[in-house]
Amino acid sequence: MLTRYKTLENGSAVRQAEVYTAAEHGIDPSRIDADAVKIVRRLNSRGHEAYIVGGAVRDLLVGVTPKDFDIATDAAPGRIRKLFRNSRVIGKRFRLVHVFFTGEKIIEVSTFRSHDSEGFQNIYGDIEEDALRRDFSLNALYYCPIKNIIVDYVGGFKDVKAGKLKPVIPVERIFVEDPVRMIRAIKYSVSTGFRIVRPLNRALVKSVHLLADVSPSRLTEELFKILQSGRANAIFERAIKYDMLHFLLPGCGDYLKQKEFRRRLLYSIGKLDERAVRETPGRDMCIAYLCGDYLLGFSSLNIERRVSFPDAFATVKAFLRPLVPANRDVEHGVAFLLKRKRRYMSEKVFD
Repeated sequence: MLTRYKTLENGSAVRQAEVYTAAEHGIDPSRIDADAVKIVRRLNSRGHEAYIVGGAVRDLLVGVTPKDFDIATDAAPGRIRKLFRNSRVIGKRFRLVHVFFTGEKIIEVSTFRSHDSEGFQNIYGDIEEDALRRDFSLNALYYCPIKNIIVDYVGGFKDVKAGKLKPVIPVERIFVEDPVRMIRAIKYSVSTGFRIVRPLNRALVKSVHLLADVSPSRLTEELFKILQSGRANAIFERAIKYDMLHFLLPGCGDYLKQKEFRRRLLYSIGKLDERAVRETPGRDMCIAYLCGDYLLGFSSLNIERRVSFPDAFATVKAFLRPLVPANRDVEHGVAFLLKRKRRYMSEKVFD
């Protein structure tokens, strides 16, 4: 293991980060997306630092093939845009650059953020500041595919090897600043099998009620990420354990207290996971598997021999409220369910 130092104004050197070589981290460079490497290489050639960051590094370390490769750099968004003509600057709260490739592939490139970057202020900083702004240590690792090294400012590499989910942000602030981090903590714990360390777990239990203040649009996005992950069943089980699911899906409400409803819901979500192994399910299918048991087994429409499409659509929309899925996705999901109503009523399955 190597060490990166920072020189202070008085000339003294301070230990800043740990650097892990190929022999230590074991990442196979052939598993890195070639276009992500091209982006890093071009930024480097123009005098900029650039690293693959976040979930991709985490996944590579635990033996999972990453779905996305995000990049962080010291280059400002305008500079990135000039270097990559196949790109677009997006975002208001914090500006990012999307670089487009064939096959509808998008690689997201972000600029290192400063401690002082809050709200709609785009204040950029150095890599150390960027690392300290990340939520959990397993997401705060920086991988350079050119040198094949990992740079670690927060002890995340050791946490990954120890199977621990630890926060970078102090526990008294992490969920207060952004309650959605509780959902992510559960997702990361399930997907990696890592243990949520005790202080973080205590904070999570005490802070669940903060999810009530999260905007419906953000909760909608998080819900679909879970449903399309292939691990939704385990995440739902964990969310029920933490008394969190009724914040993520308020329509469940008192139904979650019914053992039969929970059993059927988790079974259906498990079938959705099986589907996700073959291909990422569309949002319409996610809605069908999520709402099917309620619509056909527990709502007032379940006693009707013939269910009209408008009534079914309104019932599903009410179940999902205040989440805001696209009407088109709801329509397709409801159509899927009504075609399978007869089978469901006889077998309690609609797959």
